[in-house]
Order: sequence, then C-alpha cells, then structure tokens
Amino acid sequence: MKLLCEVFRSPRKEGMYLFVKREEGLERVPEALLSMFGDPESALVFALEPSRKLALADTVTVLAALESEGYYVQMPPGKRESASEPREQSLTTKGETDAH
Repeated sequence: MKLLCEVFRSPRKEGMYLFVKREEGLERVPEALLSMFGDPESALVFALEPSRKLALADTVTVLAALESEGYYVQMPPGKRESASEPREQSLTTKGETDAH
C-alpha cells in the first residue's frame, strides 16, 4: 500500500504532528483534536509506503491509522520519555523495597 501523506505541524504544541491522507485532508480528524492541535500548518507532503522509514513513528502503524481512523498524531519525543519515567522509578523503588 502506498499513499500520498500530508503532515501538519501544531502551532500550539511543539513537536506535535498530524499525518493525514492528502486526498482526504483534515475531513476525518475529530473537531476536539483540531481544537487542541490549533490551526494546522502544512509541513510536508510525501509518498508513504511500508518500506519507508519514519524518524519517530512506525510506518506500518501510521499507515494502519490512516486507513482506519483517517489520521495519525505524532507526539513530541520528550512526552514519551517523561511518560515512562514514573514506571521506571516505581520499578526501582519496588526492587529496593524487596531487597530490604
């Protein structure tokens, strides 16, 4: 599967991007998401296919989301890292508690 993909940058959240099928544009993106995202700024248009590597997202996951939902949201890398920190800290704390 190969499709023409357009990527929009969020003016409100640095590093947040919205991937859509170029042919559909933003028509399938929920209003609530667009409201949070801000006025989308077109950043890139490219051909997306399973063999293409993306910097911060799994290509197959993006393609599947575009087919099923009509969009894919890419969050800033720092958001993913900070979300995993509490879990890592709790594992360390548990390990220390078990050792005593």
